[in-house]
Amino acid sequence: MLLQGKTILIMGVRNKWSIAWGAAMSAYENGAKVIFTHHPSEKEDKIKDLVAEIPGAKSYACEVANDEDIKECLETIKKEQGKIDGILHSIAHANTEDLRNDFIYTSREGFSHANDVSAYSLVAITRIAKEIDLLNEGASIVALTYFGSEKVVEGYNLMGVAKAALETSIKYLAKDIGKDKMRINAISAGPIKTLSAKGIKDFGTILNVVEQKAPMHQNVTTKQVGDVASFLFSTLSSAVTGEVIHVDNGFSIIGV
Repeated sequence: MLLQGKTILIMGVRNKWSIAWGAAMSAYENGAKVIFTHHPSEKEDKIKDLVAEIPGAKSYACEVANDEDIKECLETIKKEQGKIDGILHSIAHANTEDLRNDFIYTSREGFSHANDVSAYSLVAITRIAKEIDLLNEGASIVALTYFGSEKVVEGYNLMGVAKAALETSIKYLAKDIGKDKMRINAISAGPIKTLSAKGIKDFGTILNVVEQKAPMHQNVTTKQVGDVASFLFSTLSSAVTGEVIHVDNGFSIIGV
């Protein structure tokens, strides 16, 4: 199995329909020990019941908008679980009004919030994980992004800007952590019906367009995205870093 003997941390789990859960299941099926973090606002009982579906899994509350909270969370994970081999960053947030309104009306506070939670959190997590020696040599970090960072997608608005910041951050982080034989990449997943996707206006239309235009004429599943994450966590991708890999049935290659 690809990830036998590895420990993978999935950050940002919410429910079993999320991409994070698809990645967790793929990692587990490929032999990994899986642990999670969730936002403190999530109901503890709900998260506990969810992660119980993976034997031995546990989830830790983590507020990624606060460096001290990140450090406390990761230190607890190291103490209880030992060092880890991979991190999935599945964390993003923007205020509803900044997604529903035209981008030109984005508030200063909203712009800062979206970029802080969706992009800077990856920088902070990577730095703190290195500082506390949480990561094993050869560790791999994977973040989730979307095509709206490259092209204008109706309704994606501010989140597209935040994802663009995330993707560029990955390139610079790859240079820095490569010195320690660690890697970082992103998966640009096609649209999937997740809880977060409900915040995007007319999301169903996006799904229909992908089904019509993508070379494979179908939408991607959380399992397909999760399997690519497992590949990036594995030694099969040991020479891959700083990349954004599209998992969208080819939609991103279509011009007209």
